[in-house]
Amino acid sequence: MTRRPRQKRGTLHVIGGLLVASAVLRVTMTGQAVAENAIVEPEEEQVTAPVVQASTPAAAEPLLRALQEREARLAAREGQFADRMQALRLAEAEVTEKLAALTAAEEALRATIALADSAAESDLERLTRVYENMKPKDAAELFEQMTPDFAAGFLGMMEPVAAAQIMTLITPEVAYSISAVLAGRNAGVPTE
Repeated sequence: MTRRPRQKRGTLHVIGGLLVASAVLRVTMTGQAVAENAIVEPEEEQVTAPVVQASTPAAAEPLLRALQEREARLAAREGQFADRMQALRLAEAEVTEKLAALTAAEEALRATIALADSAAESDLERLTRVYENMKPKDAAELFEQMTPDFAAGFLGMMEPVAAAQIMTLITPEVAYSISAVLAGRNAGVPTE
């Protein structure tokens, strides 16, 4: 039995050589495929790109063009982002300005309401003093014509002596209505 050790080694060398040739071929073809695929614009930008060493300047040109196009797209997006940020800054400034104007208008409205309330209050007090200084008979005739709520408001603000003189000269039905309004006006106020 003779052995053939040299043939086995030769076969291993041939298989190894084929594997190395296959690897070199794949690396070369992968570089070309990456360059060709880089030209096609993907739906979503990839975060990392594979690093390929081109063996010739002609193979590197498509990859270079793809990178330049991607850089241009990123620059355009950056410009759009800067425009949006500027628009947001302008809108924020406008909102701040309008909010300040609204606050000033609210303060002016509060002052106007306070002035109107104090003016109305002083008018009611003045009118009440007029009714108090009238002859009770003349005031009683006016109070007979008023609604019970309206009359009760004035009588509640008058000095008790003047209010009593007017109430004695009013018809009993009207006096009762006014008294019921005066008695019930604070009935709903919480006691505790």
